[in-house]
Amino acid sequence: MAVTVRIPTPLRKLTANQSEIEIDGETVESLIGNMEASYPGIKDRICDESGKVRRFINIYINEEDIRFLDGTDTAVKAGDRISIVPAIAGGLVDPGGPGCQDGPGVLGGPGGPRDSG
Repeated sequence: MAVTVRIPTPLRKLTANQSEIEIDGETVESLIGNMEASYPGIKDRICDESGKVRRFINIYINEEDIRFLDGTDTAVKAGDRISIVPAIAGGLVDPGGPGCQDGPGVLGGPGGPRDSG
């Protein structure tokens, strides 16, 4: 049975720039294996050396995180929509920076600790 898998931008070079692909599989694990067969190299980007989904990759089935279901053993059915979402690394935010209305800057903006006057 085929399901639709949404491909994040960083992985699209492996899917001929397709944003969505149709893949057969009974579970998330089998989907990943079938994606690897059709799009070599994609599994290495999604899974670590032991075959587990990398900790900075989130996979959703119909907007439900598989970590709160059965992980890669989660069953899929025809019509399901799978989303692969890489985590976005954060950084320090300057709340007093341009466009922010929340108060003095903590990283050297006006009123921040490095503001001398």
